[in-house]
Amino acid sequence: MPQFIRIGFFLALRQVRRASKWTTGLIIFVMTLTFLNLVVVSGILVGLIEGAVEANKEFYTSDIIISNLQKKDYIEQSPLVQSIVKALPEAKAISARYIQSGVVEANYKLATKAEEIDSAGAPFAGIDPIAEENLTGISRFVIEGEYLKPDDYDQVLLGAYLLKKYFPVESPGFPTLNNVNVGDKVRVIIGNVTREVTVKGIIKSKVDELSYRVFFVDRQFRDLIGRSDYNVDEISIKLRDGADPVLVKESLIRSGIDKYARVQTFEDAQPKFLKDIKATFALLGNMISSIGLAVASITIFIVIFINAITRRKFIGILKGIGISGKTIEASYIFQSFFYAICGSVIGLLILYGLLDPYITAHPIDFPFSDGILVAPLAGTFVKIAILVVTTIIAGYIPARMIVRKNTLDSILGRN
Repeated sequence: MPQFIRIGFFLALRQVRRASKWTTGLIIFVMTLTFLNLVVVSGILVGLIEGAVEANKEFYTSDIIISNLQKKDYIEQSPLVQSIVKALPEAKAISARYIQSGVVEANYKLATKAEEIDSAGAPFAGIDPIAEENLTGISRFVIEGEYLKPDDYDQVLLGAYLLKKYFPVESPGFPTLNNVNVGDKVRVIIGNVTREVTVKGIIKSKVDELSYRVFFVDRQFRDLIGRSDYNVDEISIKLRDGADPVLVKESLIRSGIDKYARVQTFEDAQPKFLKDIKATFALLGNMISSIGLAVASITIFIVIFINAITRRKFIGILKGIGISGKTIEASYIFQSFFYAICGSVIGLLILYGLLDPYITAHPIDFPFSDGILVAPLAGTFVKIAILVVTTIIAGYIPARMIVRKNTLDSILGRN
């Protein structure tokens, strides 16, 4: 190790030990806040979208979703496809769904004119209540009434966003039903079929596919849409822990399922706009964090500069007795490194020991998602490196400015 580094380290250690504890503590506190600003702000912004993505995976698509091919109305040879899926050793739970568009009507008995009937268009879903519950735990989102049972007939779950009391948006593009409660009768129209059913429950989730749908038991729904061939519209598959969705997808394709349906992992099924929003929020978080990084750098610059100014005579004496300017600069670099590392270590303890576990257990309640904190370890260490390098530069510049002063002028305190 070069001598100037060893001596610089010794001078830095001596300076830190003799420095005011309050000053040292304040600088480390600023560095800790800067670290948290770098990681947490962008982590929460990305986590806002990541929470929506995770919820969509857990409560709708699951690990793999199989859907109809383009220009096909349903998954052809669905019984064969389901038998192949059920034979997969990686498959933990499976739910097949029938999907059809239709209209829900309320107050049709009281309306004197067709224009007065309260109606809303909605996607209808026929599900096996037990299979769907095993896959997504959908019953937890029933906020009124009860979840469906396999033998329920002429009973439905209504998505909360179809009701004005839960989605009070006055817009022609989002018609909602007024004064509809659990136990009320509503009329559903699917193609040429019209049927009166009872609202058994209201379901509300931040996953739109749940909150906008009308749920039937699959056995009755199959008859309503005339699907006697048992061909379904989508199949969601939950895999066992440790199973790779990509490998399972490839296995399904090799089995020939791609002839009848489209096979996607949950990542494939993510809408592009969600990926774009996630990238945008990550960029926005980094921009906001950069402001905090600049503030911390200025703080370190000022502290080191004032420290060097007040110790200008001492620095001149060090140069006078043969200590090189490079050694003195190294001592201030070590001081800056010390502040950055201490702040980062404390920040890491707060982040992974407190914030991450807490937010994971208590997600942030945003209107359209349960936000989580996205802070991968690799990315965090990259930001620590950025913080350390920036802090070292901020500490080196003022030290360099003072060290370059004439030695005699420094000793005598002349400008």
